[in-house]
Amino acid sequence: MKKIFGVLLLSILFLTGCGNALNTPTKAVEEYLKTYQNLDDRVITQLDDIIDNDNVMSEEQKKDYRELMINQYKNFSYKVVDENETNDEAEVEIELEVLDYASSIGESRIYYNNHRDEFKDDEKSTNNEVVDGVVGDTIDNMASFIDYKIKNMKNVTNKSKTTITFYLNKIDNEWVVEDLSATDIQKLHGLYEKQ
Repeated sequence: MKKIFGVLLLSILFLTGCGNALNTPTKAVEEYLKTYQNLDDRVITQLDDIIDNDNVMSEEQKKDYRELMINQYKNFSYKVVDENETNDEAEVEIELEVLDYASSIGESRIYYNNHRDEFKDDEKSTNNEVVDGVVGDTIDNMASFIDYKIKNMKNVTNKSKTTITFYLNKIDNEWVVEDLSATDIQKLHGLYEKQ
């Protein structure tokens, strides 16, 4: 009986120890990233909400863009570079490898600038329109440019590497990832254009 009790006690201690080993900032970040890679319902709902609220893309363009983002989620990879923990705060730096949609969009913009006559739209925009008080090129509102950009993004196979630093707080003894910045979200989606 003492032997069974000793084994049971060791098992409980082992499981408790494993539970604490799984409750690290790095593990919390890995779980966060897995929600994207596994196409968690919350991630897809958030993606759908953002796309549904877009008032520039057509329904077909929205569908294609959604597929591009899902493809990104399923195909990105990462490795943990560093973890720093101080009391109830932590930072975890990862190196992220994503499909390089940003370069494709940049190349599409260059093509547009050299071939403006191929992009005709009667719909939502004209060049040099005032948007939010700034005079600028509004090609992102042009259906023909959006179609061209999405077509090129569908052909992307090259990847780029970038880093993201995740910030975490320990709440009720669990590590919680803070919301990502807009820049970090662009990096995760492969849309971050390096300056």
